[in-house]
Amino acid sequence: MTPSTPIDAREWVLVTAMPLACLLLRLGGAPLFDVDEGAFSEATREMLERGDYLSTWLNGEPRFDKPILIYWLQALAVAAFGVTEWAFRLPSALAACGWAWAVWAFARPRLGRDVALGALLVTCTALGPWAIGRAATADALLNLWLALALFDAWRHLETGDRAALRRTFVWIGLGVLTKGPVAILIPLAVTGIDALLRRDLRTWLRAVFDPVGWVILLALVVPWYAAILAVHGQAFIDGFILKHNVQRFTSTLEGHSGSLLYYVVVLPLLLLPWTPALIAALRNLRTDMETPLTRYLWLWCGFVVVFFSLSRTKLPHYVLYGATPLFLLVARHGQRWQRGWLVLAVPTALFALLVALPEVFAHLGRITGNRYYQAQLALAQEGAGPLYYTGTALALVVWLGVVVQRRWTVWQRLGAAAVLQVAVLALVVVPWLGQLLQGPVKEAGLRAHALGTPAVLWRFDAPSFSVYRQHETPWREAQPGELALTRIDRIPDWDHTVLYQRGGVVLLQRTAR
Repeated sequence: MTPSTPIDAREWVLVTAMPLACLLLRLGGAPLFDVDEGAFSEATREMLERGDYLSTWLNGEPRFDKPILIYWLQALAVAAFGVTEWAFRLPSALAACGWAWAVWAFARPRLGRDVALGALLVTCTALGPWAIGRAATADALLNLWLALALFDAWRHLETGDRAALRRTFVWIGLGVLTKGPVAILIPLAVTGIDALLRRDLRTWLRAVFDPVGWVILLALVVPWYAAILAVHGQAFIDGFILKHNVQRFTSTLEGHSGSLLYYVVVLPLLLLPWTPALIAALRNLRTDMETPLTRYLWLWCGFVVVFFSLSRTKLPHYVLYGATPLFLLVARHGQRWQRGWLVLAVPTALFALLVALPEVFAHLGRITGNRYYQAQLALAQEGAGPLYYTGTALALVVWLGVVVQRRWTVWQRLGAAAVLQVAVLALVVVPWLGQLLQGPVKEAGLRAHALGTPAVLWRFDAPSFSVYRQHETPWREAQPGELALTRIDRIPDWDHTVLYQRGGVVLLQRTAR
């Protein structure tokens, strides 16, 4: 550990306010995104409706995708604030705030005040963690537990602190209740590889098999897992353990595939606009491997990238489980990076792309052969309007003004880009994108709720429809008189009346022959 200056009131205010401002800004500004946000939110709504706080259900069917903790937290938020997008997303946003605070608290005594504040800023403004921290899913919460577990594991290795070791078991247990075995695998593998390189397996084994730690872990994990197994038995094993853990690694689920280099491409994008500073960190990789702390951070990142690259199912947010150490390394090395124009070109391209995004989407709609996406993306320019273009163009102009501020360091200008990115995404881009992709589903759901007529989903996986309809909606063929939500390219051949259509989304009612 390195000596650090005392924490003054100004720093406390900055550390407290920065994550809250970034992650809560217009949190409910967009409809729930399908499939994941819609599925988590509807499962939580059905939990409250059923009064079943042990099992999760989605449109009347058991849902074994994830363990229970995120649903409990969402249920608390919805019970307190109502069935709103803001409430469903609040647990993730608060977890992401905790994630950022954990990064700062770990970095400050070891890497100093400036690096700690820089890492805090990266954590709550980089595109990937910012987006997942505002999504009504389990991933921000898991990232919090993984960060806390691996930070406390290092504290134990650093000083022999038994309290830190016991806390590590707490965080792992909460992670297992959030997303399952991956919460054990990553800390176990990272600390084990580190122990091998340090040639100190004995200390690692003593920590891994700490009896008090295992009592804590089992006390957290066993009650819910035992209860869910008692109720659902083999169906839970098949659905959760085999399908959503083993099969996700060994086979491609739901079309989410990618090459071995998938995360090599995805990870830099998730760090925008800080991606140029990643180059500075990578240039110091060899030197960092000679220092115990920075070697530990690189091992953490490297294990996650390699492990999930070997997985057959690939999704962008998986690599965020190994991004936390990069926030620290980018802040440590990026603050000394001075190749200004090359570095600043990345945010410039990003802000220019945001201005042009409606035209890009509209063009993609014209060239795609899929009728549904043609109809949806045809709304891109119509939905943008003056507010979108004014907001994104203003962000670009402000950024260009920042670029020419020669008194600012490259790092300071990247920080300004990050703040601008958060503001324009939260206030302008994400609300527009939400209305484009999910607005018609939300409007159809509200229409169906007002009608109060039984409804189904017909060849359309849009669970957010059930949230807005405030009733479970089975996936099946509609009976006469029932409503059906479907896509424009999947309209059934039954006799029907179209009640609502916008873009590629159609709400119809089946009529009797």
